[in-house]
Amino acid sequence: MSGRWKRRLRGWWWKLPLLGIALSTAQVVALRFVDPPLSAFMLARWVEAALEGDPGFRVRYDFRPLARISPQLPLAVIAAEDQNFPRHHGFDFDAIEKAQAHNARMLARAEKRGTPVRHLRGASTISQQTAKNLFLWQGSGATRWLRKGLEAWYTVLIEALWPKRRILELYVNVAEFGDGVYGAQAAARRFFGKDAQALTAAEAARLAAVLPSPRRYAAAHPGPYVQRRAQAIQRQMVALGGVGLLHTLD
Repeated sequence: MSGRWKRRLRGWWWKLPLLGIALSTAQVVALRFVDPPLSAFMLARWVEAALEGDPGFRVRYDFRPLARISPQLPLAVIAAEDQNFPRHHGFDFDAIEKAQAHNARMLARAEKRGTPVRHLRGASTISQQTAKNLFLWQGSGATRWLRKGLEAWYTVLIEALWPKRRILELYVNVAEFGDGVYGAQAAARRFFGKDAQALTAAEAARLAAVLPSPRRYAAAHPGPYVQRRAQAIQRQMVALGGVGLLHTLD
């Protein structure tokens, strides 16, 4: 490579971070007003199925505005995933501390008993999960830490540029509720045979209950764990003040 080209490449290095900032900001600004045709997680799942030789796989996704989704579902996901969603600015540091303490106890008990660790608690907010689902990937090892860094950046952006209702609207539309089933409308049709606007509190709680592992648990035919979790979510929905909580969001 000639010295001239080396100098040109060196001249671009400092511009790459600025380009990344500009492109990511443009993505977030656009999605404040435009409903996404798909998400990064949907695309990744479709590629995964293709590589596994599953030509019959399809992504189920049908975007619905928040006004056309039963308020029980956004309330249920707040109760299940992020009860401080109306108040925090993207990161819930109290929840992170509690999750770390809980997980340390679970790890210690599992080690003492010689059994696998079960039901570790996460502390990602709805804002963080929306950023990850829309723009990023799951990742493992080094790529997981890279993703977490980008997730933090996108979380800051969407909290700064979107109102809370838009964050919640996008989350309930791109969250995975079953293998290849994304969003409220697709889940309502697939598991309950009805429109998302007609979901009951019990059905919404069952959908929210599978969110930690939507390919492991089933909303349509819940096992004991999902049933217990759904009942707990319904109690939290009442404790949070019911659907009136949604009216406090900006």
